[in-house]
Amino acid sequence: MEMLIAGLVVFLGVHSLRMVAGGWRERMQSALGAGPWKGLYSLLSLLGLALIVWGFDMAREQPVVLWSPPAGLRHAASLLTLVAFVLLAAAYVPGNGIKARLHHPMVLGVKAWALAHLLSTGMLAHLLLFGSFLVWSVFNFSASRRRDRREGVQYAPARLPATAITVVLGIAAWAAFSFGLHGLLIGVKPFG
Repeated sequence: MEMLIAGLVVFLGVHSLRMVAGGWRERMQSALGAGPWKGLYSLLSLLGLALIVWGFDMAREQPVVLWSPPAGLRHAASLLTLVAFVLLAAAYVPGNGIKARLHHPMVLGVKAWALAHLLSTGMLAHLLLFGSFLVWSVFNFSASRRRDRREGVQYAPARLPATAITVVLGIAAWAAFSFGLHGLLIGVKPFG
């Protein structure tokens, strides 16, 4: 469990700098330069992610059951992960209506993904992992919206073709992950 917690602290800590230490982050970017800052940020993110994967895998070997979710919550989780994949796609497709309306679809996608996994699992390791990401995404979304208002950020207007492409890409990615990649990468088949 210690590796999982360490990974969460490093990964979410790095991804929280703009939220909790924006001034320090900007000073460091200026002092180091854009390239070295991005390199350090990426290196720490990968280290945190590796610790999360390693720690989570170790924690799953000795599971601590907190509750047994009813089967109906697994269906709700499938729907929420579909929403999460569409939101993830919306973060990358320019001019889509989802981003124009919600402004930070990736953070909302993380929120939906984390909630889905909390609903469908009842292990301590899952609570730590997905609960941490859920709490982080709630605070991050709120901080990002406040920053947008403060800085007067304007988002590209919505275009129907871009929105349609976003939805199709999100559904395709969800299907590929749910029916194949999740089992190969995570070892759990959501629909198997």
